[in-house]
Amino acid sequence: MRASTPRESTLGELRTSGHQYETVKEEIHRNLLTRLRSGQPRFPGIVGFDDTVLPHLERALLAGHDLVLLGERGQGKTRLIRTIAGLLDEWTPVVGGCEINDHPYAPVCVRCRRLADELGDALPVAWLHRDDRYGEKLATPDTSVGDLIGDVDPVKVAEGRTLGDPETVHFGLVPRTNRGVFAVNELPDLAERIQVSLLNVLEERDVQIRGYALRLPLDVLLVASANPEDYTNRGRIITPLKDRFGAEIRTHYPIELSDELDLVRQEAELGAGVEVPEHLLEVVARFTRLVRESTAVDARSGVSARFALAGAETVAAGAVRRGALAGEDRAVARVCDLPAVVPTLMGKVEFEVSEEGREQEVLEHLLRRATAETFRRTLGGADLAGLLDKFDSGETVESGELVSAEELLRRTGPVPGLGKIVERLGMSGESPGQAAAALEFALEGLFLTRRLSKDDTGTYSL
Repeated sequence: MRASTPRESTLGELRTSGHQYETVKEEIHRNLLTRLRSGQPRFPGIVGFDDTVLPHLERALLAGHDLVLLGERGQGKTRLIRTIAGLLDEWTPVVGGCEINDHPYAPVCVRCRRLADELGDALPVAWLHRDDRYGEKLATPDTSVGDLIGDVDPVKVAEGRTLGDPETVHFGLVPRTNRGVFAVNELPDLAERIQVSLLNVLEERDVQIRGYALRLPLDVLLVASANPEDYTNRGRIITPLKDRFGAEIRTHYPIELSDELDLVRQEAELGAGVEVPEHLLEVVARFTRLVRESTAVDARSGVSARFALAGAETVAAGAVRRGALAGEDRAVARVCDLPAVVPTLMGKVEFEVSEEGREQEVLEHLLRRATAETFRRTLGGADLAGLLDKFDSGETVESGELVSAEELLRRTGPVPGLGKIVERLGMSGESPGQAAAALEFALEGLFLTRRLSKDDTGTYSL
């Protein structure tokens, strides 16, 4: 929730309030130190980087460095960059109507310097929230110097001003983020001649616009993201620009399974009215890690965190679909919803050339492995004799993605020890959906550990 906007509306009132001018990097330095000392979260929502990436990032910010985050796709680089703006003060004063957020104490553009000379302490002051002090540009091939830095504004020229008038300049994204944080995503994709335009921003802290004798001492923290060049092959960060960044920080995928799970819980949009049991989220997380580690997958391209999120959301959607068709009051995901993630996610993975034609087979095998590993962890030591006894007399149980929870329980009949299975999986078992989810997971685990058989129709037998 935003605090109320400060009341000071003129330069004189601002001076009387005792406001002190700081650069963006000094502001971030002060606020980061405050959070470090108090134990407050510094980068909310960032998972799995606490002991690896974040210490490097904190050192870079405390040192006042512009920086590059380097890592494969889907490692949370952009998400992390956006949290840096949260280290700015909630409100900062700017000259009223200024296009580049000049501070009233130190205006830099021609217009604001002229107004300051004319109005003195009556110079109008506006307040800018930190959410509006963050700028971002994806480095697309059509990005121009005018987009980033600025160009002549033909409208202002048409109004009668001469081409030599500095006020005919239309400022680009970087000057408009003056006194804030500016991010360039996928910096190597920016044409080298365009990267040159950032050299002065990083070193001399000014900009050059066409033939204008214009020097703007910009106050900005510049942050860039990049994929490893040996994978993208789409470009590179030119050496002079790379040299001007104070820090290069490597990101990574979640190291621990618990971090992968936390990320799925936090980011996946599973929808209202559907429950995805914890053991199925664990299967999706394990599946993601197995795909990432597979020799059949191009390791240089990586397997994005979005892979796991899309997988969890697909599982949830399968449960919702079954619930709608079967008339269930509450949709609960089951093992039968897992196979659908393979065709859904296949396009997110780049395979080695030698695996061409086997992509689906590879993913299906890894999904079975993930399910089996989760079964061993959760139910590996459980007493499943009561369930196995159901098949001693030759009985079979048919399941499937469109078989409702109540129908599956009816087909199976009473199962001694089902309550314990539900409990070990961390569910209450209060609904038929939860009981059916636990039952089907146990059946699938017994099949994957070769204690039951299963045919193509989803029928389990001894």
